[in-house]
Amino acid sequence: MRNHWLGSSVALAALAGLCASAAAATQSPAEQAIEYRHSVYHVIAWNVTPMAAAVRGKAPYDPAAFAYHANRVALLASMLLEGFPYNSYVAGKTHAKPEVWSNRAAFEDLLKKLESRSATLAEVAKSGDLEKIKPAFNDLAQTCADCHKQFREKLED
Repeated sequence: MRNHWLGSSVALAALAGLCASAAAATQSPAEQAIEYRHSVYHVIAWNVTPMAAAVRGKAPYDPAAFAYHANRVALLASMLLEGFPYNSYVAGKTHAKPEVWSNRAAFEDLLKKLESRSATLAEVAKSGDLEKIKPAFNDLAQTCADCHKQFREKLED
């Protein structure tokens, strides 16, 4: 019975992979890039949210969980630039402003700053000292805000 369940699980996973591949095949390369970067940003947000709550005192601070989330964000930040290839702006399908591509150097500088600050946060988080972590987290959050201000369309409420 256990092998049957395992076999069914593997078959379902393979089917899901085929469906995802088929869906990706119908998207343009620009749409695939948009989907990629949206996914990375969603996972970053998933990990930043509990850290922000801990830093702001709205959730209990768990040093191990905080370090775990900080490490994830550092890894994910390094994956963002590849989600912004040239010619991947599609109006109405992305929150990225056209300035991402027309002011590429400034955009890339902010992404490098995000990588650096998220790596710093991950390193400081190893200490478990929330008072040392707060400034590093705030630096990371400010970098996000700066990039959103320059390069992200405002979202409807």
